[in-house]
Amino acid sequence: MIFKGNYMFYRFRYIAIPFCFLHSSVLSFFLVVLSPVPAWAAEPVMPARTIRTIETEARRLMREHDVPGLAIAVTVDGRHRIFNNGVVSRQSGAPVVSKTLFEIGSISKTFTGLLASYAQVKGKLSLFDEVSDHLPVLKGSAFDTVTVLNLATHTSGLELFLPDEARTQEALLAYCGAWTRRYSPGTQRTYSNIGTALLGIVGATAMKQSYDEVINGEILPRLGLSNTYTQVPAGRLKDYAQGYNRRGEPVRLASAPLAAATYGIRTTADDLIRYVEAYMGIGDLEPDMQRAIRQALTGYFKAGALTQDLIWEQYAYPVGLKRLLQGNSRTMVREDVPAMRLKPAFPPRKKVLINKSGSTRGFSAYVAFVPGSRIGVALLANKSVPAPDRVKTAYRILEALEDARP
Repeated sequence: MIFKGNYMFYRFRYIAIPFCFLHSSVLSFFLVVLSPVPAWAAEPVMPARTIRTIETEARRLMREHDVPGLAIAVTVDGRHRIFNNGVVSRQSGAPVVSKTLFEIGSISKTFTGLLASYAQVKGKLSLFDEVSDHLPVLKGSAFDTVTVLNLATHTSGLELFLPDEARTQEALLAYCGAWTRRYSPGTQRTYSNIGTALLGIVGATAMKQSYDEVINGEILPRLGLSNTYTQVPAGRLKDYAQGYNRRGEPVRLASAPLAAATYGIRTTADDLIRYVEAYMGIGDLEPDMQRAIRQALTGYFKAGALTQDLIWEQYAYPVGLKRLLQGNSRTMVREDVPAMRLKPAFPPRKKVLINKSGSTRGFSAYVAFVPGSRIGVALLANKSVPAPDRVKTAYRILEALEDARP
């Protein structure tokens, strides 16, 4: 029997005890202990001080921003644990639990980037194709020189927000057909909801399906994510947390045709940390999905403090908090930042921190993971919380997880 922190567990090699000589209560004990999947096996063994850090950070974030409900998921060496805090709704007072669904905002974009990568693995497109190769309606437009890769790395030149007149696929394509670029593709990084929405159209068109069909039918099942949705089904609405904006008013996403590809995914803390684990090579994924993930974690551009993968953003590890905050700053979201194409592209690396933030009017989320250390964290809150505070909270938790490693 081994004690570690506040946990104890048993380690057996070969036991040659004739079970017929065991007392029934002793036999029951051994049947439980030798069960191939104990009830607690999925959780990482963490020192008490690490648990205290996570719980302290959760309380601080909720107190400082009046957050009703917060789920923090951590993963260590392929095992994960969820820390649920607060309530799903101030009106109902129901607690946040494992099946609670949160909006994850722009973390949704990583699923769109993965879709494009998966389509390339399946031979349906190349990241280096021009966008108009897959959307003939854009032939003769600026998208004859904008590539799929430009869309997936925010280097197309498209602006951040979808204009009011471009809320459907047809309207977006009409807008893009008349769009005039402000700089040569690949020379600047401009974070773009428009670009990601167009990427979703390109990827889905290449797969000969709608975006919702390919995500729900191809991507999510292959990742083993059964509680992640582009549209929350009627039977799960009772598990959908109520979001609150910065004034404390209840808000949720309105239904919009292009929302799923850019900011419309809803998921649980358990599914989101499993998604993070998949990017660290944890889990039994089919070879094509493994290849798609590796491509998604390839670094194609250097821009400001970060290296730009397919939607995901990476930093050489260890990374200081100041640099991480720079990479998640308002400048990186709202302004043009000079970009340098990496030749050759950086293959997936272990000694990096990879992250993505996301928010909607009523929810906030952030994920960060370190493949080389096999640690990661995901935060989901049903309140609008500034990105710097999400980053700081996750950073302190990652530090605690790193310090607890043997």
